[in-house]
Amino acid sequence: MRTSHVWPAPLPAVPATAVDRAGLVQRLRLTVLSAGHAAAGIAALVLALLMTGAFPALLSLTGFLMLWLLVPLAAGLAQAHRTVAARVLDEPVTAAYADTTGADPITAMAVWVRDPARWRDFAFCWFSGTGGLAMSLVPVLLLVGPAAHVVIGAAQGSLLWSTTAFLLLGPALLGWWFVTVPLVGARLRADQAILGHSRNERLRRRLDQVVESRTATVDHNAAELRRIERDLHDGAQARIAAAGMNVGLAEKLVYTDPDSAVELLREARETTVSALEDLRTLVRGIHPPVLADRGLGWGVEALAIPIPIPVTVALRLPRLPPPVESAVYFAVAECLANVAKHARASRAWVVGDHDGDTLRLTVGDDGEGGADPRGGGLAGVARRLAAFDGTLTVTSPAGHGTEVRMEVRCQAR
Repeated sequence: MRTSHVWPAPLPAVPATAVDRAGLVQRLRLTVLSAGHAAAGIAALVLALLMTGAFPALLSLTGFLMLWLLVPLAAGLAQAHRTVAARVLDEPVTAAYADTTGADPITAMAVWVRDPARWRDFAFCWFSGTGGLAMSLVPVLLLVGPAAHVVIGAAQGSLLWSTTAFLLLGPALLGWWFVTVPLVGARLRADQAILGHSRNERLRRRLDQVVESRTATVDHNAAELRRIERDLHDGAQARIAAAGMNVGLAEKLVYTDPDSAVELLREARETTVSALEDLRTLVRGIHPPVLADRGLGWGVEALAIPIPIPVTVALRLPRLPPPVESAVYFAVAECLANVAKHARASRAWVVGDHDGDTLRLTVGDDGEGGADPRGGGLAGVARRLAAFDGTLTVTSPAGHGTEVRMEVRCQAR
């Protein structure tokens, strides 16, 4: 089976004119986004005013019905801004709403009142309709305002109006060029801060994840110890005991029946060799010698050799802490085994590198896809990586292959 190392070539230089065009296109796109934020800010201001007016009348049927309609609308508007902020910033912006599935309106309203995410939506509506609206209008007005004034002045025949607007056009465009990117970025960061999880909530969720991963690790280690004990008891221990019995019988027969004693000693030798092979297999299952001798890159290449389809290995990895190398090695082994058994692929690949702080590795194939990340094998891989603060991301559209991406924060040795 052919394996190869592929080293990325240096990126070519980008002409300055291309950078300028990219900057212009970027600013135009951000201005359009800012105009959308401004339009949404007007709707958010209306929602904020209506919800504020409904609070005093909450005990009446009118206030109750108003909030019953307005709170989901505010959540939908907030979710739209979360989606936009996450896509532009390339960072997750998430919020966990309290579950009200199947609850009656009164119970749902009581849950909403105690839900911090709903109050963040309310605060966001006020921000989006006031300060956020002002921030979003600035790039739009700087780009469109002077030109619109020139057109209006020309239509009215006012030379002074047109001349003044034309003189302001240059400074306005210069301000638009320098202000748009940081201002829209600040607006998106503000949306992320208001609509995302609070610091305390993030810490609580992180603590829950750590406790869950550590519990799974303890359970996994306990299961591994039971497996090792069972393999020793049923394999090497039984063979060594049989060899000892044969040697004892041979000792008794060595003077009275030498031929039988020799046969028993031969069987004892063969049994001892088999027991030694069992022990070697068990040791390789605990920590493969190739990891200790050569590192993760060579270990992955050794895994790729027996796979019955071509596997390309392109890794640039330093020596990593042994527990991390072992965990990632067995994770890759599980993924390649899944490719061989289920993917029906014609080729596969393993690529990855280490940037000094994080190990990133991808196992992919061109098979039929449809892999379930909650399945036993991949779920076990995720639990194994979670013990090292690692993550597993599975992309497997039906008919378009599978990619399993692993990330583990670790330092090189």
